[in-house]
Amino acid sequence: MAVIESHGLTRRFGDLVAVDRLTLTVEAGEVFGFLGHNGAGKTTTVRLLNGVLAPSSGRARVLGLDPLADGPTLRRRTGVLTETPSLDERLTARENLTLYADLYGVPRAQVAQRVEELLATFELTERADEPVGGYSRGMKQRLALARALLHQPDLLFLDEPTAGLDPVAARRVRQLIARLSREGGRTVFLCTHNLAEAQELCDRVAVLEHGRLLALGTPAELARRLVHSLRLEIEVAPEGVPVALEVLHAALGRADLAHDAGRITVQGAERERVPELVTALAGAGVRIYRVVPQEPSLEDVYFALHGEVGT
Repeated sequence: MAVIESHGLTRRFGDLVAVDRLTLTVEAGEVFGFLGHNGAGKTTTVRLLNGVLAPSSGRARVLGLDPLADGPTLRRRTGVLTETPSLDERLTARENLTLYADLYGVPRAQVAQRVEELLATFELTERADEPVGGYSRGMKQRLALARALLHQPDLLFLDEPTAGLDPVAARRVRQLIARLSREGGRTVFLCTHNLAEAQELCDRVAVLEHGRLLALGTPAELARRLVHSLRLEIEVAPEGVPVALEVLHAALGRADLAHDAGRITVQGAERERVPELVTALAGAGVRIYRVVPQEPSLEDVYFALHGEVGT
């Protein structure tokens, strides 16, 4: 079932086109990555999909609702974590969550239990009664994510949720996001320019450039479609390395080769030529112990797309 559908969604600010005829669908229960550099139009899109901004043209349906006409109703069913979430640092974590539970309309009989559950889920219970001003950046981010979940939204919008966090804090937040989707069944719309994070978390991704959608699909689909070479690691008997290098140079010409003991690395090998290379090495008497093709990453896809845009 589609949770988000947009058709030709466009937003202009004077002469600037921030979102340019965006058409996409997000399915229930997936972690959907919305990728692009700062200024690509990610945050504007989130505002359009939540009914905070009106589109210049085009339309969208979110959770079956029109964001512009049904904004208040829609926002009661979505949770939003902005890149720089605001928390009242004079209040404790428990007080922050209790205050926002009231603002979100959480039934009063459920507030205390909901707050305790979220404090435990986000590992904040031990410091729940300390002012938030004394929290680390990672703790504040976890608290902000807990706040976005107070009203148990069906759809969660996360804008650069790990930006500025240290590696340990960022990993905790990523684990929480994965758990929300896999165990909680929530749909997550993840805006990020962190490609490794998107590779780890996302079922599908959309790549945005100057408000335009460049590509949409799973990371694996985009890799097959857009990146036609890969990194190939070949392990051979050490005495066979000189012959193996000659064979590979003859077959690949100027391809980038490196070797360490019996391990040869080929950069830029075409996927279709891997069987041919293995056959040529075996035919030359090289004993092959292992062939490991390393699939293109989302980073490879991203740069391939931007290379195409620039040509």
